[in-house]
Amino acid sequence: MDQQVDVVVVGGGSTGCGVVRDLARRGLDAVLVEKGNLTHGTTGRMHGLLHSGGRYAVSDQKSAKECIEENRVLRDIASHCVEETGGMFVKRPEDSEEYFQEKLEGCRACDIPVEVLDGEEARRREPYLARDVEKAIALPDGAVDPFRLCVSNAADAREHGARIETHAPVTDVLVEDGEVVGVEVEHETGPGKRVHREPGATEEIRARHVVNATGAWAGNVGEMAGVDVEVRPSKGVMTVMNTRQVDTVINRCRPKGDADIVVPHETACILGTTDEEVDDPEDYPEEEWEVDLMIETLSELVPALKDARTLRSFWGVRPLYEPPGTGTEDPTDITRDYFLLDHGDRDDLPGMTTIVGGKLTTYRMMAESISDHVCETLGHEATCDTADAPLPGSESEARMAELMDEFGLRSPVARRSGQRLGSRAEDVLDEYDPNPIVCNCESVTRAEVQDAIGEAGSDLNAVRLRTRASMGNCQGGFCTHRIAAELAREYPEPVVRDAEDELYQERWKGQRHALWGEQLSQAMLNHLLHATTMNRDGDPANLDGEVDFGAFDAGAGSGPAGADADAGGESGTAAADEDRAAGDATADEDRAAGDATADEDRAAGDATADEDRAAGDATADEDRAADDAVTDGGR
Repeated sequence: MDQQVDVVVVGGGSTGCGVVRDLARRGLDAVLVEKGNLTHGTTGRMHGLLHSGGRYAVSDQKSAKECIEENRVLRDIASHCVEETGGMFVKRPEDSEEYFQEKLEGCRACDIPVEVLDGEEARRREPYLARDVEKAIALPDGAVDPFRLCVSNAADAREHGARIETHAPVTDVLVEDGEVVGVEVEHETGPGKRVHREPGATEEIRARHVVNATGAWAGNVGEMAGVDVEVRPSKGVMTVMNTRQVDTVINRCRPKGDADIVVPHETACILGTTDEEVDDPEDYPEEEWEVDLMIETLSELVPALKDARTLRSFWGVRPLYEPPGTGTEDPTDITRDYFLLDHGDRDDLPGMTTIVGGKLTTYRMMAESISDHVCETLGHEATCDTADAPLPGSESEARMAELMDEFGLRSPVARRSGQRLGSRAEDVLDEYDPNPIVCNCESVTRAEVQDAIGEAGSDLNAVRLRTRASMGNCQGGFCTHRIAAELAREYPEPVVRDAEDELYQERWKGQRHALWGEQLSQAMLNHLLHATTMNRDGDPANLDGEVDFGAFDAGAGSGPAGADADAGGESGTAAADEDRAAGDATADEDRAAGDATADEDRAAGDATADEDRAAGDATADEDRAADDAVTDGGR
């Protein structure tokens, strides 16, 4: 039976998750549909920067003001998703002094707190900065976990009655009598928790309004409805280093250019980025020169990056929007502002609104704006509270000392668990005792993995997004099998194997552009561990059909090939069985004879040893008596 709801939100990135949360908290019956996991698109492929607005303080002050405003909001409502690293815009000798001053004044004009540092003070705060950095502007950039942020928004939406459907791509936008009335989705097969429809089923979700929040894919959804959405997708590369060479977000203070930011994120640093327009957000080249550019250029700011270990690289696509007739050629010149496209007013197609542009830092503001619009359209009176209501996990500060004492976790593990779970830490960690570490690189415990499985089912990539398990130095080589083993309590072996394969394949995808030095050695070790020690390549269970052991050559003299091969194989097998039986009988007789001989030899040896020991004892007594006599005579 198809469903009728108030609103369908298409897209499970930061904006879509923010919209469905806002609408659900206002009392509307809402459904979110996403073709992959949450964060499958742009949100899951970015460098995790919580903007202070400094990057736009000269070129786009409207966006800069929105960033600093939402920066402050997210630190309050999503504290378990944010690390307050701080940031710097650093100037090298060849960088413009005039632009440095423009950046400084622009930040002040946008109400962004700033502090000017000389080179010595900048290096005191970040010792790995280049020696020729002349000065810097310090400001409140930060790092945000986009996966945790989206999952928390979706969880809060569900707690307020929303339905969240992942692995459910939209196959059609339903239009009747010149109005959008819903969407058709197909529930994909594969891992994951399916509670509403069977995998492979098609479902029509009819709604009073549809929100297109698919970012760079907004044009595809618009096309299904028969309207044009002028998105200009722009790709950018990010490269992940294995440790934090810096603990502060480092920006290059120059007008614009590729490879100008380093973001410390959890246990790693993420280098970014490029800005190149592409035709298709699903199909574009991923080129190694882009990775080389990241490392070579950013090594000018942080020289330690040049010799650091690279874990992986990935590409994301920005959902840039340019109103018709603007004619901007360079994607770096396109505004980072967001736009609401009411297709009723714009295209004479009521029932659908598209939101494009913007950035993760302003996702909540964007969600509030479109939710206001939807409520007005539907005649639903309710105010937004998402700027004040904490996300699940951020209701209160996690208490590290109490966590360590209560759950027996070592300090680094307690810190990481508390950081990921926030105020949920006590409830989650209390479920398991003992609570061993499943992923050593990221200090992820069994309790966290089981908690994520409870939410994501057998989809281990969704578990990864919730916990960071498999995202460390080994890239899953040492832990994917441990994570998969946690499924064995509830799922049959084929499901466990498939889930492990999908997780491991996803981890491999990003390593292809980082195969040199230590990471190449790690990849080789991972392959040996999984393909040989675990026999995952050769396991008959991984084959489509049963293994026909009779088809194997039974050895020399087993019979002719071709039509008689099976008979030869069978007779060879029978002969082998007879020979083995005869050999076993002979071996048993030889063993029995050998045992009897050994017993006789042992008995004879024991008797001789006893005689020798008795003779030796008598001689020793005589020698001792003679020694005593000599000693007495001497005394």
